[in-house]
Amino acid sequence: MNRYIEIMDTTLRDGEQTNGVSFVPHEKLMIARTLLLDLNVDRIEVASARVSDGEKEAVTNICRWAAQAGMIDRVEVLGFVDGTTSLDWIHECGCRNINLLCKGSERHCRFQLKKTLQEHIADIKSSLDYARQLGINVNIYLEDWSNGMKDSPDYVMAFIDSLKDEGVRRFMLPDTLGILNPSLTATFMRMMTSRYPDLHFDFHAHNDYDLAAANVLAAVMEGCCGVHTAVNGLGERAGNAPISSVQAILNDHARVHTHIKEEQLGKAASLVESLSGIAIPPNKPIVGDSVFTQVAGVHADGDKKNNLYCNDLLPERFGRKREYALGKNSGKANILKNLEELGLELTSEQTRRVTDRIIELGDKKQLVTQEDLPYIVADVLKHSAPDDCVRLISYMVSTAYGLKPMASVKLEVNGQVFEESAMGDGMYDAFVRAVRHIYRDKLNRPFPWLTNYQVSIPPGGRTDALVQTSISWTYNDKAYRTRALDADQTEAAIKATIKMLNIIETA
Repeated sequence: MNRYIEIMDTTLRDGEQTNGVSFVPHEKLMIARTLLLDLNVDRIEVASARVSDGEKEAVTNICRWAAQAGMIDRVEVLGFVDGTTSLDWIHECGCRNINLLCKGSERHCRFQLKKTLQEHIADIKSSLDYARQLGINVNIYLEDWSNGMKDSPDYVMAFIDSLKDEGVRRFMLPDTLGILNPSLTATFMRMMTSRYPDLHFDFHAHNDYDLAAANVLAAVMEGCCGVHTAVNGLGERAGNAPISSVQAILNDHARVHTHIKEEQLGKAASLVESLSGIAIPPNKPIVGDSVFTQVAGVHADGDKKNNLYCNDLLPERFGRKREYALGKNSGKANILKNLEELGLELTSEQTRRVTDRIIELGDKKQLVTQEDLPYIVADVLKHSAPDDCVRLISYMVSTAYGLKPMASVKLEVNGQVFEESAMGDGMYDAFVRAVRHIYRDKLNRPFPWLTNYQVSIPPGGRTDALVQTSISWTYNDKAYRTRALDADQTEAAIKATIKMLNIIETA
């Protein structure tokens, strides 16, 4: 663990090249702050030079903040070998680091630039001279380096030989088209580090064959000093190496040290998911919603007997917790784990009957959550269902063209009736704001924080299809998930909200 690996995150540059993703300036600043302050990555690449006026505003804002925070040396911008244009653009933004995009394969140099290596090197050296005049540090990307090593390794070595004494801080080696596998990555990186042991090499992986994270491991094992990542694996085509997976792999398999705060990976992933509009798959390693959920009952039983089904990826390490799914594969052990967490004690026969009921619901493809369990127990044992401490007496939501939606709500909480109205950005938002006013202004109590909102309908569903709304909440540092079904999306969300309020009243 003594060897240290730099992490350069490129979510704001290469990640923004994901189809359909575009961050506005204030969103870029939010992500930059999260990456540097919370997640503690070493460096961030925030943009490509000359793209747009909006991009220039974003880079200027980030650099202004980073300078005030003493982090300006950790901000980088991709630039081009274009005389003084990119360097002037970067200098005007207040950035001190350029990642100069050069040609790392003979084919790119010959067919895209239509130049010889010597002509290309002369242009690069001219850019290096001008960067020194401006006080800008230079890292060099060898674009298409992986194909260069496959097809023209002599070109690559001649390229490095020509620039290794020119004050370049880092030589960054991209698998631009994602063609490598771990064996080739190891071979090519070994050639670089053995020939140039004193140079700093970064590796930049693309995920076209779903090998980006594995290739990162191979590159690190062969001596590269830094790796490039993106939050949630965003990037061109199939994306880049996901920072969450890379961190876990480097720590657990390469046994190297980084500065990443692992418990913040989920926060960064959620922020980028929200701002990019690209959903995190539930089974995404480390940050997916279900990756720390045991489904099979035998796994829950094994966890109870000395954590037999746990590996080094403990959920607490990443600010998460182990969950045990309820469904047809649950078994008694899963049920007991959930009952234990809820503080419910049942006899063996009662547990068997509850298990049978959950399996029956699972066979019907119904989703069962921990919050459903008290109601299932009450139903199976023929007791009265838990009393509703919170009842929705009446509500009205309205929307009109050109006007903000409005909601009026009458709510009974523990026998007291309250009324409140509010406007919002949508009908459900207006409803939640009205209820929040009741809790904060009239009950003088905090209102749960909504952390995730998902709506699903059957494949090929019509306009009158049933809508299932699943909402995640946090309250007093505890997470809750509620769901409801209705033909109307807003009604389903309101039902899920009232269900959540009843749960926290009895928690």
